[in-house]
Amino acid sequence: MNILAFAASNSSTSINKKFVTSVSKYYKEPNDVIEIIDLHDFEAPLFSEDCEKTDGIPSTAYDLAKKIDEADFILVSFAEHNGNYSAAYKNITDWVSRIPGRKIYNGKPLFIMATSNGKRGGQSVLDIAANRLAKDGADILEIFSLPQFSENFEDGKGVTNVTYRSQLEAKVRKTKRILKQKLD
Repeated sequence: MNILAFAASNSSTSINKKFVTSVSKYYKEPNDVIEIIDLHDFEAPLFSEDCEKTDGIPSTAYDLAKKIDEADFILVSFAEHNGNYSAAYKNITDWVSRIPGRKIYNGKPLFIMATSNGKRGGQSVLDIAANRLAKDGADILEIFSLPQFSENFEDGKGVTNVTYRSQLEAKVRKTKRILKQKLD
C-alpha cells in the first residue's frame, strides 16, 4: 500500500507534522511505502483567476495532485490558524482544484486529524475539513483530535496520554480494517 502523509502546514516546526509522522508509523507493514511530504515544497503563487489566466496552473499543484493520485491512503493533520485551514494548505488545494476534470482527492480514503496546544486540539479546523473534504473528493474514514499537544505527545514516543492513545489506536485499527476491505 502507498501511504501519503502530510501536515496541512508549511511551518518548519509544525507540531502537526510531528503528529502525522508519528501516526503514520502505525500503518507501516513490510510491503507498504509511507511518504511524508512537506507542504513547503508545494508552495505556489497566491491563487487568483487573474494569475491563472496569465501564468496557468503552477507545476507544484500538478506535483501535489500526482502524489495524491499515487497514494492508496492519505493521512492529513490539519494546523488550525484562526479556527480554519492554514493559508499554505488552502492555497495549494485551491490550485489543485483548478486542474481540469478532478476533485482534489479524487475518491482517496483519508484519515484526518489535528492537534494544537489548546484544549480543543484543532477541533474547529477538523469540523471544517470534515464538512468540506467530501466535496473535494475525499473518502473520510476517520477523524481524530489531540488536544494539548505539548502535554500529551513526546518525540519518539508519540501520544503519551493513555486515553488519547487508546482512542487513536482504535481509529487506526478501524481504518486498517476498512482499507483491507477496499484493497482486497
